[in-house]
Amino acid sequence: MTHQIVSHEEWLKARKAFLEKEKAFTKAREDLARERRELPWVRIDKAYSFEGIEGPLTLGDLFGKHGQLIVQHFMFGPDWNEGCPSCSFWSDNYNGIDGHLAARDTAFVLVSRGPLDRLEAYKKRLGWTFRWVSSAGSDFNFDFGVSFVKGSDAAGPNYNYGSMKVGGEEMPGISAFRRGDDGAIYHTYSTYGRGIDMLNGTYQLLDITSKGRDESELPYPMAWVKRHDRY
Repeated sequence: MTHQIVSHEEWLKARKAFLEKEKAFTKAREDLARERRELPWVRIDKAYSFEGIEGPLTLGDLFGKHGQLIVQHFMFGPDWNEGCPSCSFWSDNYNGIDGHLAARDTAFVLVSRGPLDRLEAYKKRLGWTFRWVSSAGSDFNFDFGVSFVKGSDAAGPNYNYGSMKVGGEEMPGISAFRRGDDGAIYHTYSTYGRGIDMLNGTYQLLDITSKGRDESELPYPMAWVKRHDRY
């Protein structure tokens, strides 16, 4: 290991200089969040169906008593026996947050095309407590740009608003919705690809360490990631 080693006084000087950059980044991030909130909304008039442990559900049902809804588009295809390792990595960071989100009028749910019994079994295996529903038989995943028809859509650059080529039939993402005073539901935001990076607490913690994510020598980023019961 080779790295510059200095006295505490020299370190403090460098740290204070870097703090100014961090403050500028925080301000830029707050401005970006404000602009995100100011984006226009799209009214959802299409009826989507889901299956939960309670039975058949509508998109409105996923809100529960709350005015906002966050959906993690979790990669678990109709014929899969396990969820995506990377999506599982992200989901580990979400376990236990639903109560905090509920305190801010926001529901949280995972949505996948896999059959409910397999989703529930995988959820139990990994010890997750958040809500997970199946969108099998619904266009929801296709309409929100995370599922693709084998041999057709999957061959084109149709992911992340047409900026990325699809790597398979299922891709990850996060979407946000709002219920209006009149009961109408609006799509307010979705992000895909590297856009979900900021939502992974593990990566954000690694980013403050001296090694960082330490992925540059790997065959591809996240090559090290396993389901947490496989480490």
